[in-house]
Amino acid sequence: MTTWAPLHLTAPVASHVFGGRAIAERLGREGLPEGRVAETWEVSDVEGMASVVAEGPWAGTSLHYLTVEHPDELVGRGWRGDAFPVLTKYIDAAGMLPVHLHADDATAQRLEGTATGKTEAWHVLEAAPGATALCGTRPGVDADRLREALLAGDFDAVMRRLPVRAGETIYVPGGTLHSFGPDTLVYEIEQTSDVVQHAMPWRMEDGSAVLRAEQEANIDALLAEWDPAPRPEFRPGLAVDVEDGVSRTVLTAGPYFALERWRVAGTARLTVDTATVLSNAGAPVRLRTPGHEEVLGRARTVLLPAALGWVEIDGPADVLTGYLPDLERDVRAPLLAAGHGAEAVAALGAGLEG
Repeated sequence: MTTWAPLHLTAPVASHVFGGRAIAERLGREGLPEGRVAETWEVSDVEGMASVVAEGPWAGTSLHYLTVEHPDELVGRGWRGDAFPVLTKYIDAAGMLPVHLHADDATAQRLEGTATGKTEAWHVLEAAPGATALCGTRPGVDADRLREALLAGDFDAVMRRLPVRAGETIYVPGGTLHSFGPDTLVYEIEQTSDVVQHAMPWRMEDGSAVLRAEQEANIDALLAEWDPAPRPEFRPGLAVDVEDGVSRTVLTAGPYFALERWRVAGTARLTVDTATVLSNAGAPVRLRTPGHEEVLGRARTVLLPAALGWVEIDGPADVLTGYLPDLERDVRAPLLAAGHGAEAVAALGAGLEG
């Protein structure tokens, strides 16, 4: 019988041109390379940026292998699939991200040849005064007008610009045109996919120029995957006082993932019956699972297999948990029971209308 413990994974780093040093210098993450760090891919089953178990009995084993060979123990709830279903990142938008979108599932299957598209959510950890994000297009904008504005770089003429505040979260359905930064530090959870179309005259990897003809082709590909309907909003999340000194805030939820933030003064026990990504948003924190105890460092992540059943967190602690929800059982019912209105619950993401 396999004994399961929290999985510490390698976190591939993307040094895109919009990155800075905030993940190391402000979040306190140790062990990062010198130079720009735009993204750390905390839990990833994306080819080319895939996580591998870094220590313990499964050291050297890919997350992909564990997902495919041990789906019940790792992911739980009878889940089956060809890749670990969620991707999580810390993102340092020291500069502006490219204006881009990710296809939804149906469009990705039709145009990208992949099984899934990418719906995502951003939880804002830090934002400078006056920070904004572009998310969704303005009512009445058609494809011709959007193409013209994207080629001109006139994003505000066609896109919605939203104020960004620390502690808020936005659910971004696949097909939604978006960007954020500068001066914004985000924790992101999303479907496992790397499909993307962008509109910029520069490459996000190094800032090098994109020729006009290539940019036009990129924008045409983007327009083929664009969904004009979504107009997401940043939300503060819905809080539930679990017990004295323990608060659970549901930040966002939908059919692909849920994301919560737990603040613990004493000790809290969380149920783990599906794969749970636990990321530390505060000072080092002590975790206990069956037969195991450890301290999780600042801005570090651990993957809790479904087979564990529970995790205890000693406060003071401030952690993020991402998981595959049963939307009615895990999200909608407890929030309604806590007194939150049905409309506020439904606004957290998708599939919560009841």
